[in-house]
Parts: sequence; structure tokens; C-alpha cells
Amino acid sequence: MKTVLLYPTFFPSIATMVAISQADAVVFEVQDNYQKQTYRNRAYISHSGGKMLLGVPIIHLKDNKRKKTSEICVENEVPWLYNHWKSLQTAYRTSPFFEYYEEDLAPLFKKEVTSLLDFNMEIIEVLLDLIGIDVSISKTTEFHKNPEQLDGRFLADAKKEKDHGFETYHQVFENVIGFIPNLSVLDLLFNEGPNTISYLESQKLDLE
Repeated sequence: MKTVLLYPTFFPSIATMVAISQADAVVFEVQDNYQKQTYRNRAYISHSGGKMLLGVPIIHLKDNKRKKTSEICVENEVPWLYNHWKSLQTAYRTSPFFEYYEEDLAPLFKKEVTSLLDFNMEIIEVLLDLIGIDVSISKTTEFHKNPEQLDGRFLADAKKEKDHGFETYHQVFENVIGFIPNLSVLDLLFNEGPNTISYLESQKLDLE
């Protein structure tokens, strides 16, 4: 059985979803300390101006003490979910499958979010259902630097991202800005639709 250890990230990258789609079981790391500049609270999409960040504002501790990701709360003073949804509509309204998935995804952007971890887990559950990935899901009960599972936690690092060499696919603004690799899986979903699962299962990914 192939079991992969991953961080639950915000609208996960294609690489993370490749790891999930090719695993028999996924264990999500929920005992980690929160780190900045990771996909825990950010995702990237393709926009007319290029690569666009969708970031989740979070409430930081004033004393700068370490805090577990499971304890991170979302800052809701600005309508970030509303803004994200508008950005997605603008970026993908002409994509082949945005309207196909719009009704299922819209509720995620119209709710009150408090816990970053809980929201990320909910997002992943919705995506697994829409893509058609059947995999066993569990969570860690303690943190291990050297886990027994295949360690894919590095896939959450947005600052030191590797070039995975995945195959290209058609993107909405490809003719204008070129192909952008390893965006949020939303980009793949809106452009490839039901073929998303086949794409994910056919890519090669080296896990540590």
C-alpha cells in the first residue's frame, strides 16, 4: 500500500493532487508548526496578467510565538473569499469547464471561515469528489521529522518549489502569457474537466 504524508493546503497545487491521486492512502500532517510562504494559505491561478496569488489572510500572534497550523485563525476583516471568487470568475469564465463546476465550488466562497486547517480539509474533500479520486484519508496524531510514510510535505513549500516536469495542457491565457506549471488544481479542473483524473494519474512525481 502506498501511503503519502502531506500538508493540507489551500486549493492544492497540481503536484499535491498528483500525489493524492496516485496514493492508496493519504495522511495529512496536522501537528506541524505554521510556516509562512507556503501553500497552507495560498494558491496560484492563471490570470490575464500572469500568475495570480490567492492568499488567505491569517491572524498572527503578537508575541511571535510558534503556533500550530491547527490553531491558525483566518482574518475576515476584508472580504477575501468574495474577492477570490470574483478573480476565479474573471480568469476562468471562458474556460471549457468553469460553468460545469461553478455550482459545486461556489458554496466554499460564500461561508464564514474561522479555522484555516478545517477550511483546507473541506476544500480537499470537495475537490476529491469533483475530480473522482477515491483514497483513504486520515490525520496525524503527532509530528515526526522522519515519518514512515512517503514524505510529500515539501510540496507545500511555495518558496523552494521544484520543477516537476509535468506535461502541459491547454490554459486560457496560454497564447498571451505562455504556459504556467503547477498552479492550483482548479486551473487544471477548469481547463480539462473530467480528464483531470487521467492527467493526475499519468504524471510522474518524485517523493522524498
